[in-house]
Parts: sequence; structure tokens; C-alpha cells
Amino acid sequence: MAITIAHSWGTLGTALSVCVAACGGGGGGSSAGFAVAGSGTTPAPAPPAASAPAPAPVAAPAPSPAPAPQPGPLKVVEVATGLTAPWSLAFLPDGKMLITQRTGQLRIRNADGTAVNNGADSVSGVPAVDTDGQGGLLDVALDPAFASNRRIYFSFAEKVGTANGTAVARAELDVVNRALSNVIVIYRQDPKVTGSNNHYGSRLVFDRNGYLFVTMGERDIGSQRGFAQDLTRGNGKVVRLTTDGAAAPGNPSFAPTPAQPGIWSYGHRNPQGAAINPATGDLWTAEHGPQGGDEVNLDLPGRNFGWPIISYGQEYGTLTQVGEGTAKAGMEQPVTYWEKSDGSAWVPGTAKSSTAPSNIAFYTGDKLVGWNGNLFVGSLAGTSLWRITLNGNTFVSRERLLADRGERIRDVRQGPDGWLWLLTDNGKLLRLER
Repeated sequence: MAITIAHSWGTLGTALSVCVAACGGGGGGSSAGFAVAGSGTTPAPAPPAASAPAPAPVAAPAPSPAPAPQPGPLKVVEVATGLTAPWSLAFLPDGKMLITQRTGQLRIRNADGTAVNNGADSVSGVPAVDTDGQGGLLDVALDPAFASNRRIYFSFAEKVGTANGTAVARAELDVVNRALSNVIVIYRQDPKVTGSNNHYGSRLVFDRNGYLFVTMGERDIGSQRGFAQDLTRGNGKVVRLTTDGAAAPGNPSFAPTPAQPGIWSYGHRNPQGAAINPATGDLWTAEHGPQGGDEVNLDLPGRNFGWPIISYGQEYGTLTQVGEGTAKAGMEQPVTYWEKSDGSAWVPGTAKSSTAPSNIAFYTGDKLVGWNGNLFVGSLAGTSLWRITLNGNTFVSRERLLADRGERIRDVRQGPDGWLWLLTDNGKLLRLER
């Protein structure tokens, strides 16, 4: 049974007021008096006086414009509970949902969040995944032609011997029988690493041309995090691939610098959020900083996002600035960044903290009044949902939502019903509505 909880707008939002002017009109009329002559001899009547011109008709007042829709109270509907470490959500054409769990299960849920098949909703055929640390079964995305080819793509942590890394597989999904077939690993992060089970990145998103973006972290090995700047390595990169896993046509060239095929951008720490801006077709990403310095980026081709040379973060447990500073020629600045988990201003000489962004989504609906075109960012350590207002590609403002719930928001998606859907680390599927 879904549980609905009413919420305020957010702790940092500004209230909107709509002033509607009422207008009215009235009408009136006049009577004309006539004199009648008495009896007897009467002189010829004088010619009638010229009548005054009739007044011009008065136009009816224009109707008042309809008042702008006013947003109602924000509500959080708990559609489902009891999931185990959910990581990603994808909507099927019939309204059902795919949900990944880091523990290695792919589950199918009905549109109302209930489990299919009387609760036995796990899909067979998922390959073995490395569940240590931040690993496991991670993102899932439908092929743009899913209705005809039934293909899905999923990312996961793959272990070979003592080394592990991000991998992406393609498979065909039989929804009725809850089974995968023709499972093929189309891409593997190279090189795999030993000594770390963190920073897999692993978000998947298709562009307008049907090519697949894959985000990958630098794998969080202190002395080796500089691999994010090394174009011969897959660490700390975003790649753009065909559905067979090859480098997509139109990718940037880094010549004469040697580079792995497929690289779209580099200098990333751990990008766990990715979305295509529907207004422009551009890729946007969100990535974790260290202690502070979480970012939202306009992820254009060939760009260097600076990690670990520049950052707005500090080394963990210290007040030490990461790298050389916060800016350097040839390296991109974020569209927005956080230095405190709650979005407040950082005071120099104090410790920063992380909001820890998860997935992101552009809202294109009209049910959440006034939010069309806004970017939503899930927050793990910050236990909230951020609403970011943009003017084109320029940051305008941000509002922190749902902080009172204290839940780590792992995924955010716009559903086919026009509402926002969320997954939380404590096993909930939520719907945000008014």
C-alpha cells in the first residue's frame, strides 16, 4: 500500500506569490423627456434641433487572464519498501519498472510498485558481480529501440583474479519470463585495479543519436588517482560507445596525444550521475568530490575536468586543499559545486563536507508546476534532493528538498506519469508529486 506524506517545499526555497487582479464592469442608461403643445392656434413648429451624435459604443472589458497555476504542497508517496541496496531505476514501455540491486539482482516491478509474479520478481541470467565496497550491479538503461529489440544495458563491478573494474553488458530481456538472454559484455574499463573497491562511476545514458555514454571513476587509489589525467587509461573517464561497445563516431580526437578509443572527457573523480539535457542534447554529469568539492558539470567533448590537479575539495580529515587549487588554464569549471553537505557557505579555515551527488535528471513535465527545465540531483551524504534552476547552461539557484526525511537518495528519474521517482539506500521506491 502506498503511503503519502505531505512536505513543505524545502528548507532553502523561496515562496512564490501570485497576485490576481479582479476587474468588474457595470452598465447604465438614460431617459429622454418630450414636451407636448397645448390646444389653439399654433405657429408652425420650429425645425427640430440637430440631435447630438450618438456616443461611440464602449468595448466590453477584456477578461482577466487566468491566474497562473499555483503549486500545491509537495508530497512523497512511499510506493514500495523492502528493496535491498537499490541503485538504479528504468521504466519499461508498459509502465513496469526495472530496479537494480547492488547485491546482484535485477527486479521487475509493476507500475504501482508491487512485485510481479507474486513477489518472485528477480530476473535470471544476470552475470556474477563483485559486491565488495561500492561495487555490485549498478545502472540499467533501455536500448532506444527496446520496443523492437528488447535489449537492455547494465553496468556492474567485474572481478578478474584480484583486480576489478567497471564493465557494461548488453542483453535481451524477456519480461514475461523474467529472464535475460544473449548476455554480452560490450565494454570493460582498462586497466582493472587492485587494492580498491570504490569509485566505479558506472552511470549509463543514451544520446540523441543512440550512442551510449558510460561514466567511470578513477578508482580511488591514492598514488594512482592521477590516472584520471592519463588518456591511455580508462580511469576517471567518460566514454561514448556504439551499442556493440566500439568507440562512437564523432568522438573527440586527442591527437597527437595517445588515447584510448572511446574517450569523451577526462579528469573525473567518481561521476555517478549523468543525463542528457532535452533542450540541447548535451551531456551533463555529477561527480563526487573528496571532502567537499562535489560538482555538476556540462560534460562537453574533449574537456578536462581537472581531477586531481584542481578541486574545490579538501583531503579527507584535514584542511588541506586538493591539488594545485580550484582553477587552472585548460581545465573546466563546474556549473555548480558544493563545499558543505547542506549547501551552506564554507568558512575558510574550517573543514568542508560532502553532499555526495548520485544520479541527476532534467524535469520536462508540467505536473510539478514551475519546475519544467530544472535539474534534480540526488544526494547521499546530504540526505536530500537538490533542485537546480538554470538559465541556459548557467546556474541560477538551488533548493534543498526532502532533507527532513534523512534518506540517502540514490537515483532520480522522471516517470511516464510526469512525477519524479526516487530510490533510497534504505530500500524505498518513492514518488514525488503535488
